[in-house]
This record gives sequence, C-alpha cells and structure tokens, in this order.
Amino acid sequence: MTEVPADGCGLDGMGVGAKYGNGGAVKGLAEDRALGAAGGEHRAGIGELDAIARCIRGCVVRMSHKARTAHLASALSCVDILVAAYWAVLVIDPARPENPARDRLILSKGHAATALYATLAYRGFFPTNVLDSYTVAGSPLSEHPSPGRLPGIEAATGSLGHGLPLGVGMALAGRLQQYEYRVFVVMSDGECNEGSVWEAALLAPAHCLDRLVTIIDYNKWQATGRSNDITALCSLREKWAAFGWSVREIDGHDLGALVAEMQNVPDGTNKPVAIIANTVKGRGVSFMEDDNNWHYRSPDAGEAAAALRELGLE
Repeated sequence: MTEVPADGCGLDGMGVGAKYGNGGAVKGLAEDRALGAAGGEHRAGIGELDAIARCIRGCVVRMSHKARTAHLASALSCVDILVAAYWAVLVIDPARPENPARDRLILSKGHAATALYATLAYRGFFPTNVLDSYTVAGSPLSEHPSPGRLPGIEAATGSLGHGLPLGVGMALAGRLQQYEYRVFVVMSDGECNEGSVWEAALLAPAHCLDRLVTIIDYNKWQATGRSNDITALCSLREKWAAFGWSVREIDGHDLGALVAEMQNVPDGTNKPVAIIANTVKGRGVSFMEDDNNWHYRSPDAGEAAAALRELGLE
C-alpha cells in the first residue's frame, strides 16, 4: 500500500508566524502601517514565499486525501495569493486576531477553505496539528469556513457572491470608525456570475472605498465547464474598469507581482482596486493542472504521494 509522506515542509507551525511582521496592540499596527503597507517588521522574501507556498500546497493535498473532500484544484490555484498576502502584505497580529486596526482578508471562494486553513495555521493563528481534524465531526474546520470557530476567519463564505458585499461593509465601517485598515476579498472567476458581486461593485466606487481590493482567482474554470463558455466574463478587466474600479491584471502565480500590487493599496486613484490574477487550476501538481476533474476528485494515496514528490515534500 502506498504511504502518504508526513509533513516535510520544514516550517515550524506556530513559530513561523512569529518571524514575520505581526505588530501588537492597535498602536503597534498603526505604527507598522505608517512605515509602509507591508508593516515595519521583517517580511518574507520571494524565495521564502515560494517555499511557504509549496508547504501550503502539500498540506492542502494531504487534507483533501485524508478527508476525501472536493475542491482541491480550486484551493491550489489561490495558494500564491494567500501566501503573498499573509506573509508580505497584510498588517496583522496572529496573537491578536480581533485587533480592530488589522487588515482583513475574506476568502469569498469558501470552497477553497483548505488553502485558508493551512495558511492561517502556518502563519501562527492556531497550531498546525488542528489541521488534522479537518471535516472530523465536531472539528472547527468544516468544508467551508465559519467565523468564531478559529481565529483569523473573517466571514462565513462558500455561498458564492457574499464576500465582496461583506468587504464593502467592512470598508465602510472602517471609514466611519476612522481606522486605516484595508479589506482584501479573494474571489473566484465563476463567482462573478453572481448579481450580488456586481451590486457591490457598483456601490464601492460610489463611496470611493479606496482601501478595498478584490483579487479574482481567474483560473478559467467553474464547476461545470470553462468560465467564459458559461457566461460572457471576458473581458473581466474591462468590466471592472467600467464599474469604476482601478484595475490591474497580473500572473496570479508571480509572487513578486502579487506582493507589489497588493501593497499598492490604496493606489492614489480614490477608487477600489480590482486585481485580475490569471491562475491555473490545480497549480503545482502537473497531473492536476488545468484539469477540471480535480474540482470534484480527491487524490488516492498514490496520487497524493506523487503530488507531494512533485512539490519536493517527501
């Protein structure tokens, strides 16, 4: 019988978060922000980010294999976005996850919850051994994220189209309360089918919510086929620009580009920011890449072991 290798990424779980710019009390986070969008303490370099991303991908593969859950490829496509945000952009303190001055990140594509859970664990929000309980009865780690069960989860998502409206509300609340935090919403391309997304997209520029950013994980697939065959998404860049957003389009696996664009929020246009991140579904595992069967499939032991070998995590 094929054995799935244990965690071989070499990161130290709770300790990995302590190395990076955590801030402290409200005053501490404000001081970090004054020193730049990435905060004043050490932020991961591109080589470190790449190693962390491989580790997170390996963790996501293990979780999907063990729990026999779907959406593995959807989780793999957004790992680089989450790693860039949590290790190099967000002004946060894992030791104080409800600090009112913190930046917020909402994973609106909640079906990719394993990527968020692994990211939060390795960033120091909770011990990595909690990941072993994913989908176990009574576990705080359900198939879709739910706030109040573990630190760092900002919203209940997975019913698509809700994350951006929530983000608009958070950004408005921050302005009313005179906080300078930013709100990042990670969405799927298929999620742009939802009318609630475009209602929020109309509201945000009307209120000049320039501390709000949506990052669209544009992997060109949704549950039943190619995104642009199901609805006329193209051109996403032109659509978001027409709705009054400041739009950038990048390679969603280029960690340097992700960090640079997310750090540049607000960008001086007085508009909310939309980042179209062109990604590959199943990124990091060759036999899963751009194969929509992995929207539903979970890997067997042999496939999981092969995926971990490709990631260098044997």
